[in-house]
Amino acid sequence: MSENNFDLVVIGGGPGGYVAAIRATQLGLKTALVEANHLGGICLNWGCIPTKALLRSSEVFHLAQNADAYGIKVTGVEFDLKKIVKRSRQISKQLSGGIAHLLKKNKVTVFDAYGRLAGKGKITLEKDGKSQGTLQAKNIIIATGARARVLPGLEPDGKFIWSYKESMIPEEMPKKLLVVGSGAIGIEFASFYKTMGVDVTVVEMMDRVMPVEDEEISTLARKAFEKQGMKIITEAKVSKIDKNKDDVTAHIEINGKIEKHVFDRVISAVGIVGNTEDIGLEHTQIKLDRGHIAVDPYLKTHEPNVYAIGDVVAPPWLAHKASHEGIICVEHITGQKNLHPLKTENIPGCTYCHPQVASVGLTEAKAKEQGYKVKVGRFPFMGNGKAIALGEPEGLVKTIFDEKTGELLGAHMIGAEVTELIQGFVIGKTLEATEEDFMHTVFPHPTLSEMMHESVLDAYGKAIHF
Repeated sequence: MSENNFDLVVIGGGPGGYVAAIRATQLGLKTALVEANHLGGICLNWGCIPTKALLRSSEVFHLAQNADAYGIKVTGVEFDLKKIVKRSRQISKQLSGGIAHLLKKNKVTVFDAYGRLAGKGKITLEKDGKSQGTLQAKNIIIATGARARVLPGLEPDGKFIWSYKESMIPEEMPKKLLVVGSGAIGIEFASFYKTMGVDVTVVEMMDRVMPVEDEEISTLARKAFEKQGMKIITEAKVSKIDKNKDDVTAHIEINGKIEKHVFDRVISAVGIVGNTEDIGLEHTQIKLDRGHIAVDPYLKTHEPNVYAIGDVVAPPWLAHKASHEGIICVEHITGQKNLHPLKTENIPGCTYCHPQVASVGLTEAKAKEQGYKVKVGRFPFMGNGKAIALGEPEGLVKTIFDEKTGELLGAHMIGAEVTELIQGFVIGKTLEATEEDFMHTVFPHPTLSEMMHESVLDAYGKAIHF
């Protein structure tokens, strides 16, 4: 077999692409991975991981500022922005190198180039405008990811209007910051900068912050953010940005009226756009749906032997969803038994703001819209000994069950470490657990996880500690 002939070529080395490539070699496929920029993709290099490093620094800063509440005397608390940014970048570099090692260990051939489809089973390679040859593949997976959506007038300029990249490597802290969009990305940046002492305003077009979350959780999140001093403007949009010498004037439209506010910097976080351009789709039968590649439950496109995974296909646009799609896709290609298509209702969502927010499944409103008669349980962090001991007594665990069958329809949380707790409910949903299964499970004490148990008990009028 030619050295440029493969059973599978994966275009894109993000959390979908590199996982798919590794699984493919485990299943005996001769596999190549084509990546033009950084192994690990946006998630590892400019998204999920480095933002968590920044947020951890802000958490430590917050704890140091409030150490007296824990009986610890700390004076002269300051932060070194350059060190915070350097730590974040070093972590990304370390993990990217780790992925390179994993690919080598699993005998995946990596091409440092830009890949394009060029006819049946062909991928052309290019680097810095120069051809790097052609690969032949029996199967192709497109894992090209997505980029930030850019609104007219809010185009990132690297100085006044920041994309996620500039937001992660600030040379100095702005005094006043405008964040446009209150999804996970916008709120995480808003939370980081607010904790570090920046005057933060968030503008959201919808009627509430974090609009994909359960309305009750969104309400609690807004109260928590505003208590911290964050300004939140909902049902509003930024219609225009005037750039001044050292700052900008934002025209914020609220109920048809324009308010002008001055900010040092603006972060635009208004969604994503699939990277479908200039990858050779015109040579195929592949179809797009609202800018993303259309696929079947096993990630097959309309072009034979071409698949697509991750942010370049339908939502939710999450790294863990991309990785799982990569596994499903490769196992389908290799004819593995007992395959299950991805159930999007079982994919958890996590936002690492302070307080954290996590969820899986239907919101209460969506469950009712779909005709379910529901039983809803709630348990506040204030009723949990571990939460109080941690000094984190604000939060809520909410569970939604089908009254008829006892099936868990959704779980929604806000509070300390809920991004770790949510997996318990994700496993429950995957196993189609009922309320009895949760009730008969023994949760360790003292832990935050006990609130999960109590929330289930509350849905059925059996809560002990509330």
